[in-house]
Amino acid sequence: QVQLVESGGGLVQAGGSLRLSCAASGSIRSINVMGWYRQAPGKPRELVATVTTGGGTNFADSVKGRFTISRDNAKNTVNLQMNSLKPEDTGVYYCNAEVLTLYRSFPRDYWGQGTQVTVSS
Repeated sequence: QVQLVESGGGLVQAGGSLRLSCAASGSIRSINVMGWYRQAPGKPRELVATVTTGGGTNFADSVKGRFTISRDNAKNTVNLQMNSLKPEDTGVYYCNAEVLTLYRSFPRDYWGQGTQVTVSS
């Protein structure tokens, strides 16, 4: 199987910054898309940002101009740099990857366990 491990979450004051990292490992042939989703208390999970193998990115409107996403295709890692954090950014952040494994002919989504981000006002 494929495992995604996140790191970098924590508690930060409004206006501060955090950098999240995610590393994928396992029976990986290729990863088409990597990205981040988040879930605030009492709310559904939502897209934060994604990046394709070719470098194309997509951001939620609420984080545009504040967050950046990058990936290292060779290392199967993705990072999320979060600046000017707001209390509404609080939630559990999940790493996501669309992976083509060594044992299947089609890609599927894999998820990390999640890392808590708390922004205090």
